Amino acid sequence: MGALPKRRLSKARQGSRLAHIARKPPALESCPQCHSPKMPHHACPTCGSYNGREVIKIKEKKKAAG
Repeated sequence: MGALPKRRLSKARQGSRLAHIARKPPALESCPQCHSPKMPHHACPTCGSYNGREVIKIKEKKKAAG
């Protein structure tokens, strides 16, 4: 059996530990084709291109954000 704490940790100690695991917004980069924001290492949802070529057929062209 592993080691057990002798006393209960206070809420202040628990809160200071949990302060570092806050959710962060997703990292975005601009698409080189249409300059709309997209997730890194993903195909662009606006124009359907990845790595300089079209990989997804987009039925309806969306307006570029910017």
